[in-house]
Amino acid sequence: MGTSLYPGRNKWKKINLQRGVLGQRRQICAAQNDITLSVFTVTSKSMTVQWSSYTGASSYKITATPKNTPGQPVFAHFSGNVVTGSVISLSPNTMYTMQLEAMDNALNVLSSADTEDTTAPEVPSIEQAYSKNSDSITVEFTEVSGATSYILRAQTESGDYFSEMVVVSSPGTVVKLKPYTDYRLSVMSVNSGGRSQPSYPIEARTVVMAPQLNTTSPNNASIVVTWPPVENAVLYMLCIIQEGSSSRVKLNTTDTTVNFNDLAAGTTYCIKGTAWDSEGRAGDDLTVCQITRPPSPDVTLVQVSPGRSIGIAVYWVLVQGAENYLVWTSNGQHCNSTADGYCSIVPVECGQNHSVSVTAYNKAGPSSPSQPADYITYPCPPENIRVEEPEAGNCSVVWDSVPMVEYYMAFIKRDDGTEMSCNTTETTCQFSCMCGYTYLTSVFPYNKAGSSPFADVSNYTTIPCCPQGVTIQLVSTETLEINWLPVKGAELYQTMAAQTNDVIHCNDTAPVCALSDLKCDTAYSVTVTPCSELRGCNHTCTPHTQKTAPCAPEILNMTQSNNSTYRIHITMPNTPNTNYTIKATGRFATHTCQTTNSSCELTQLPCGSSYDVIAVAITTVGRSLPGFSKTLETGPCCPTYVNVTQVTQAMTNVTWSPGSSARSYVTSLTSPRGHAKCHTLDTHCLMGCITCGTDYSVHLEAISSTGHKSECKYYGFSSGACCPTSMKLYRMRSYSLRVSWRSLGPQTHNHTVDLYGTGANYTCTAAAGSKHCDIEERTCGDVYKVVAAPVGQDGIKVSFCQPRTYSIPCPGNNAGMLISRGKRSVD
Repeated sequence: MGTSLYPGRNKWKKINLQRGVLGQRRQICAAQNDITLSVFTVTSKSMTVQWSSYTGASSYKITATPKNTPGQPVFAHFSGNVVTGSVISLSPNTMYTMQLEAMDNALNVLSSADTEDTTAPEVPSIEQAYSKNSDSITVEFTEVSGATSYILRAQTESGDYFSEMVVVSSPGTVVKLKPYTDYRLSVMSVNSGGRSQPSYPIEARTVVMAPQLNTTSPNNASIVVTWPPVENAVLYMLCIIQEGSSSRVKLNTTDTTVNFNDLAAGTTYCIKGTAWDSEGRAGDDLTVCQITRPPSPDVTLVQVSPGRSIGIAVYWVLVQGAENYLVWTSNGQHCNSTADGYCSIVPVECGQNHSVSVTAYNKAGPSSPSQPADYITYPCPPENIRVEEPEAGNCSVVWDSVPMVEYYMAFIKRDDGTEMSCNTTETTCQFSCMCGYTYLTSVFPYNKAGSSPFADVSNYTTIPCCPQGVTIQLVSTETLEINWLPVKGAELYQTMAAQTNDVIHCNDTAPVCALSDLKCDTAYSVTVTPCSELRGCNHTCTPHTQKTAPCAPEILNMTQSNNSTYRIHITMPNTPNTNYTIKATGRFATHTCQTTNSSCELTQLPCGSSYDVIAVAITTVGRSLPGFSKTLETGPCCPTYVNVTQVTQAMTNVTWSPGSSARSYVTSLTSPRGHAKCHTLDTHCLMGCITCGTDYSVHLEAISSTGHKSECKYYGFSSGACCPTSMKLYRMRSYSLRVSWRSLGPQTHNHTVDLYGTGANYTCTAAAGSKHCDIEERTCGDVYKVVAAPVGQDGIKVSFCQPRTYSIPCPGNNAGMLISRGKRSVD
């Protein structure tokens, strides 16, 4: 008969084996079908298996056979619609072979499968359970054969707590429980097959918690212990023991406060507290340690320490149990110390009479203060130390009185190292003082504690003397440099330069001063006054007179006297008889001129040059600054040559060389019969309207880019003789040709006539005054180009006369026919 699944089993074992195949786990599958068998869960005396359904099976048979031990098989039958079943009455901790057989109605085996597993060990039994701590219960139980571990189960009656814990042997402890709580406890054995059924349960209760002890030490002979009430506790037991001692004192109480008195000061005590419940069971215990407050220390010495900052050193006897010490003075100052038996308070006030106490501290708190010890400090240094000089050379150190002083020591030290001192019970001390020195004074008061370790130092400087070796030097036109020997006691020098309506000041600590921004060409009265911060200035020093450099002249205008001379006009801002130098600086040369008046001339200035012109005034005192410069530009240079070439009878071509600094040129040819002019940027010009046979004067004007002009004159030019006009060619007789013309102007030139024909060329010459020329022709009926030109005095024929072309027939027709004429200017 079948049984239901075991609800606590959470492990499935499912292994498929085909026929003839062995796996790591032993299983068998039916060959006819894939029927499978696996162990679902085990107990000590049962094993539950599950299988896959087999088609056609009307029932199933499960057989459990011990494998390694003798024993009878146990079997169970299940209907065909069941796939899970249990076999009971098995032996604990035994390996079984589980065989499944699927059968039909005739009980024939249709398919089979098997598997192996072990039953759980026997169920152990609990011998006893007890609680020694409020959060755990210890369980002692019998150990069973085959168990590899055990499971302790704890749960409350109400079910609000459930816990299982694995242990390897007895006894085992269940932890994390609540204090004074009832628990039901059971144990299960475990092996590789599974766990056994729980043992018969037993009930146990945890003990109460330990009291949470709080301790304080209100004084050095007692400890107070308090704790909050422990739930379910009816009695408390306290045990106190002194550290380093074997004696102890026990105390039972139902209160929550206990005082332990008559204890040793500065000593540690350990106190153990235990709570008991109504059943007489002791709960948890808790031990705390508390030290009593230390005893009061005794002050042995209070010493005023020397140094610039006054302090006291306090010494005392170290006491038992003290961790640190606090020293307080009656005026509220304090210091701390740990292991040392002294500490220092720095600074303390001077001139005081106070007391000091020492308190020892540990974790419990402070001890009672020690008996106060009195002390006195050094007197305070006097204030308002000053030097009074009622009359020159007779000085006194004066200071304010201070309390707790027996006498004073005054020290006076001069800045050259001389020292003086006086001992007095008064508040003044006289000494002899000299002018120009600084005196350092200090006063030390004394009492039984000694002298004040420091004193204020007062400075007193007598009035400084007038400086010697004053020199005044003009370092620039309007600046004076004054030097002098350093003066004893002077901290500052006031230098003043004064004239009628102007005063210039200079303050400096060095024996040198520069007075600037003075007026030029002016006499100043210069005074050097030494000063000290405390005594003021010595205004009895003698002044010195110094004149400044002359004022700078300015250039008014510049006029040109000739091509190379320019007159410079300047202002005269200085006193009469001042010398002025005017300098023109060019690229290659410098030109100067001097004057005591308002102008002077610069000569031999080359053309085409540019100069920076400045003017400077010079006196016995020095030179002025140069005035503002002005640019002087000389006229451009004339070309070195001019060539005039006649192109035609009425037109010439003028060429010239470039002129330095010239940008444009105006060229003109002038005669009584007329003139021609040309303005150009080039170095050549084509000019018309020229009259033939006329003498011309040649002029050229060179102009710079700034408009400066230079007039240039050259040798004259004579235009060529006039070409003849009204020229005719005609036949005189059979083979004689005549060329006739009309001349312009006087007949002072010979003429040359050239005939250029297609068959022959002919030339004839006519004397001065003649107006025709005859030629013997060899052939007739030719066309001629005829040129008639005058011949100059140098024998050179004028080249610009134009040709004419004529056709001359053979004899029988006297006149020639003019075919064409060349271009000409004048007929």
